[in-house]
Amino acid sequence: MKKTNLLILATALLFASACSVAPKVPAPETQFDKSQALVDSESKSMSSASSAEIVKAMTTGWNLGNTFDATGTKNVRSEMSWGQPRTTKAMIEALAASGIKSIRIPISWHNHLIDKNYTIDPKWMTRVKEVVDWAIGADMYVIINSHHDCNNSPSAMRAGNGYYPNTTNYEESKRFLENIWTQIGMAFNNGYDEHLIFETMNEPRLCGTGHEWWFDPYAKECQDAAENLNKLNQDTLNAIRATGGNNEKRLVACPGLQASPDSALADEFKMPEDIVKERLIVSVHMYSPYNFAMESPGATKYTKQMKNSNALTFKRLNDKFVSKGYPVYVGEYGATNKNNLEDRVAWFTDFISDSGNYGIPCFLWDNGVWEVKGKDYNEHYGYYNRNEQTWFFPEILDAIVAASKN
Repeated sequence: MKKTNLLILATALLFASACSVAPKVPAPETQFDKSQALVDSESKSMSSASSAEIVKAMTTGWNLGNTFDATGTKNVRSEMSWGQPRTTKAMIEALAASGIKSIRIPISWHNHLIDKNYTIDPKWMTRVKEVVDWAIGADMYVIINSHHDCNNSPSAMRAGNGYYPNTTNYEESKRFLENIWTQIGMAFNNGYDEHLIFETMNEPRLCGTGHEWWFDPYAKECQDAAENLNKLNQDTLNAIRATGGNNEKRLVACPGLQASPDSALADEFKMPEDIVKERLIVSVHMYSPYNFAMESPGATKYTKQMKNSNALTFKRLNDKFVSKGYPVYVGEYGATNKNNLEDRVAWFTDFISDSGNYGIPCFLWDNGVWEVKGKDYNEHYGYYNRNEQTWFFPEILDAIVAASKN
């Protein structure tokens, strides 16, 4: 072969190689004080496993609820402001030893900004990293998110008050999410492999309206909210990818309105476009059926009709997302304690078994409240005794672990 032809071939190969590299996402215009930002300096290689393979490996999940998501104060002590003990390494390690393979760490950020430019308190970020590192060290998958940052009113909000999925607040929401996720991406990057997952938002919804927990595809405010949420999921993903390094390939989960399955299944919900393949997840929450799993007093008996309803939801999620290459996880689920342990065990057994049929891992919501007094069953989602590192209802844990192996 002539030298000229060899040169042409080499040039073509270099060009093809360059074209196969994921394109860079332009960094958003941010305002935060970069001198206060934590910068990850470690280095770990990222697995080439697909999002479906990684999500399937998560199996049994649990939420560190009412902890870093608490908004009671603006300092690091807010971790305990909603009545939960300070998280310890022993707590996380015992959780892992009990059979829990994944942990979702809900985190609120708007109450930990130290200036008007969206700068996150470095003490808060340091504490979050400490707990994340304990979980990673225990060989767990970890999800971190933006939790109680959805503003409580549809009116125009002040800078730094979080996000709200409507046109009025789109630009401010975009600035908030781009600034905090750029800082999160700087703090959690090359030192974290596929065991760390980012979740853009938690239950983004029309707070302060009649559609806060109900998506009506025919209502203009719901259509507007869905459109703006799609844009905010895209903006957040772009901000994460723009931090480079491992975050160019990190798994990112996106919810629909309220994180409800119905909103995700609606035609109005669109997953964002990504620069890499097989790195996005759909996040939903399921306290269902509502009358059994959440409503107080509601129903205390678990029925076959309830089982069939949940099984159908999992099938619909599979048909629309999982089978199309978008794995799904249930970021929150649970059945409030109504002094009906036997029925709850049956509910958990079916819930985990039916979700497992489609490789959908589920993260138990745990707010530490377990003891029923009288007939007030509202928000009794306590399962793991963080002080003693034992389980309030070991029968439920056994049911979850056993069903996840089927």
